[in-house]
Amino acid sequence: MSEGSVVLQATGLPAAPLDAAAHFHREIVPAARRLMGEGADIVVTFAPADHAHDGWRLAAIQELAREAAPCRVNAVVGGPADHDGIAQAIAFLHGSAGITGQVVKVGGKSGAVA
Repeated sequence: MSEGSVVLQATGLPAAPLDAAAHFHREIVPAARRLMGEGADIVVTFAPADHAHDGWRLAAIQELAREAAPCRVNAVVGGPADHDGIAQAIAFLHGSAGITGQVVKVGGKSGAVA
């Protein structure tokens, strides 16, 4: 990632997938686009959610990544107990210039990347 790497936290998302997607597009996407326009690489963090959220999250991150090129956009999913795993995943993405449009899940006691 570039010197201008930014972590955006997607917090306060509703439990229902459609509502969560709408909130993300209304609240997070404009901030991401502004940062992309400034040349920043972005990692969006999400709290864990059931599999019904996987599709909209991946589609949103992939589309933001297409818009951001040559900057990169990725996401990391993990909860408060996964702090170390989230930090490791962000560091991995930071050092992996060829990775964009991906959603990385971390979890478990080891914080291993899943």
